[in-house]
Amino acid sequence: MDRPFLPFALPDISEDEIAAVGEALRSGWVTTGPRAKRFEEAFAAYVGAPHAVAVNSATAGLHLALEAVGVGPGDVVVTTPNTFTATAEVVRYLGGEILLSDIDPATMNLGPAGLEATLDRLAQTDPAKAARVKVLLPVHFGGLACDMAAIQAIAAARGLRIVEDAAHALPATSGGRMVGTIGDATVFSFYATKTITTGEGGMAVTADPDVAARMRLMRLHGINRDVWDRYVSDRPQWFYEVVAPGFKYNLTDPAAALGLGQLARCDDMWTRRSAISDAYRAAFAGDPRMDLPPCAPPGDRHAWHLFVVRLRGVARDRFVAAMTARGIGTSVHFIPLHLHPYWRGRYGWQPGDFPAAHASYVRSVSLPIYSRMSDADVDRVVSAVRDSLDVASNPGGA
Repeated sequence: MDRPFLPFALPDISEDEIAAVGEALRSGWVTTGPRAKRFEEAFAAYVGAPHAVAVNSATAGLHLALEAVGVGPGDVVVTTPNTFTATAEVVRYLGGEILLSDIDPATMNLGPAGLEATLDRLAQTDPAKAARVKVLLPVHFGGLACDMAAIQAIAAARGLRIVEDAAHALPATSGGRMVGTIGDATVFSFYATKTITTGEGGMAVTADPDVAARMRLMRLHGINRDVWDRYVSDRPQWFYEVVAPGFKYNLTDPAAALGLGQLARCDDMWTRRSAISDAYRAAFAGDPRMDLPPCAPPGDRHAWHLFVVRLRGVARDRFVAAMTARGIGTSVHFIPLHLHPYWRGRYGWQPGDFPAAHASYVRSVSLPIYSRMSDADVDRVVSAVRDSLDVASNPGGA
């Protein structure tokens, strides 16, 4: 009998977490409430950030964070082409503009040397636009943290703010510091495929009380009282004031109940993903047909949200088809921003404008790496990769 298909990603949800969600539903409090508040407190303590703001997606968190640090019409935000569109689209929500800086070919992250060169080049070619650069938005790709000490130095020298896209980066460190304690604001994702999940959801963290207060205000329609505050305060429940044109970005209590359980297992799930990474590295070491993803520098931690291999002399589409035929799901991270019709049309970008990102994209395949995988699942992936490499590197293969 054929074995069932092994998906590229599956959430790891325990029976205790299912029970906690049921308890939240039975409580009658199904919007933002006491569990969301506890989740914020627990998450802030876990990453070491003074303030945490629970939201219904990382996209929402990035929107709130950028608005809170002052991004508005005409402002320029610098980020990487190697990311999901949400990283850039939130800048457009605010009327800002995107400036892309190519990746470091080794890490697939925003490279500090390239970033500095991009900013210097802009200052020479378009001083007026250079003066409008306000924020650096690094993305910790695949769970490997960017070189944040170097990026901080660039930001400090130029008077720029830093908002980090940490959708892949729980629990990662950079320079011995937990991601979430470095930039002006950091945003994590709890989407279904992420290292912990609430189904949909996210968390924005910051050490700046003013940034935190602004994100909280704008999270729920610009109302000056959270829903939970209105029901536990001594003031009349019905009374509130709208002080800004905010958004609808709050996280529900059932989602937070799931998040609390997931957060409690975050380190255990990271340990399992790290073990899977080690198994892949041992199995594929020395194979000239692929480059393995980089590990974190000594003393730092890679979150291992993704395990991205870059093929050499192997047709990627044939490789992906061969993996599918062998019952293994894969993905590609990411189609770079400058190749998508909207971004290409807005800025006139060409494939060769960001050669490192483009070269990485055409060779990249993401293998399954999630804590629900058994040792047998890992062995299946290893076997399928070896067979698929043979097929994809041999035009006559099948």
